[in-house]
Amino acid sequence: MAQDIEKTVQEPGTDVARPKDRELTRQQERYASPPVDIYEKQDALTVLADLPGVAAAGLSVHVEQGVLTIEGKVDAGASGDLLLQEFDLTSFYRQFRIAETIDTEKISAALHHGVLHLTLPKVEKAKPRQIPVVAS
Repeated sequence: MAQDIEKTVQEPGTDVARPKDRELTRQQERYASPPVDIYEKQDALTVLADLPGVAAAGLSVHVEQGVLTIEGKVDAGASGDLLLQEFDLTSFYRQFRIAETIDTEKISAALHHGVLHLTLPKVEKAKPRQIPVVAS
């Protein structure tokens, strides 16, 4: 009969010893890395990140020490008492190192239907420019 029990389910009557003074080394919440598309134009980079289930209130986008961080908390939005849960909604977390050619003061973000649109403008000196030639 013990062979019929699924291996992931603890057999009734067995007790697994757990350390009582265990130090937590990570946050309990799990994160998924959102898929992104990155496009480069002459004057800016555009980042599109899929964040299904994330509302604007649960989204944090910030730049610190040359690292762009996207963090989105998913809200199930369902009301009532949970009777059965077969899947768990996962929040999102992703970081990118950005080049010095990006003007971090002018980065803009918009969330539309679960897709985050980030525009990372390039600094003026990093933009390619045509140099006029004067004939003498």
